[in-house]
Amino acid sequence: MPPNVLPIDLTALAGIFFGSLMVLIPIAGVTARFAMKPIVESLARLRESGAKTEAVDMLERRMALLEQEVQAISGMRDEVSRLVEELEFHRKLASPEAAKLTRE
Repeated sequence: MPPNVLPIDLTALAGIFFGSLMVLIPIAGVTARFAMKPIVESLARLRESGAKTEAVDMLERRMALLEQEVQAISGMRDEVSRLVEELEFHRKLASPEAAKLTRE
């Protein structure tokens, strides 16, 4: 003897299903909003930090160029001091006192 199977009322089943979805969808949306908010904020901060690293890279390049310029200026300062010493030496050689010293 087969077991007694009650027929399924599809209209009632669909009504229960869609009625429960009317409650569950807004609850799922609110839950997803609160769950996704920290993730979205962290992604936004990550993008901002990427922009900051670009600015830091630009500043590092500028500092490197400034350091090169300072080294070039210090090299020129050494050359100028050598030229001044050489000019003083030639001035001393050309002075009349130096001529007297070389005759003696």
